[in-house]
Amino acid sequence: MTGVEEAIAGELRLVDPGVRTSRERAERLLDPDFVEVGASGRRWTREEMLAELPAMEGAAPDGPRYEISGMRGVQLAPDLVHLTYETVIDGRRARRSSLWRRTPGPAGDAGWRMYHHQATPVP
Repeated sequence: MTGVEEAIAGELRLVDPGVRTSRERAERLLDPDFVEVGASGRRWTREEMLAELPAMEGAAPDGPRYEISGMRGVQLAPDLVHLTYETVIDGRRARRSSLWRRTPGPAGDAGWRMYHHQATPVP
């Protein structure tokens, strides 16, 4: 699997309610230095995101789900991928951009993780 394919797979896992409600599963996908600038303009750290993710939109198995379109990726360096795409959830649309980086580590801890994410609302 290419870096772009791995990053896309990780991005899709992060919108899965089973991952959003499991701190253990979400931790494996977020880089230790993760930062997000959400559609609200709020800046999120990794710890803040992990704590709030189970209560955020898209986490309830029977609630609204993210509809993703136009996902594209570019490998910027051997260990860095940039993804862009759009989402709609509960009638709200956003353009999204993510940086994924591959980190070395012991078995089970190495791999591609989201390093930065930004969401911009679209009227």
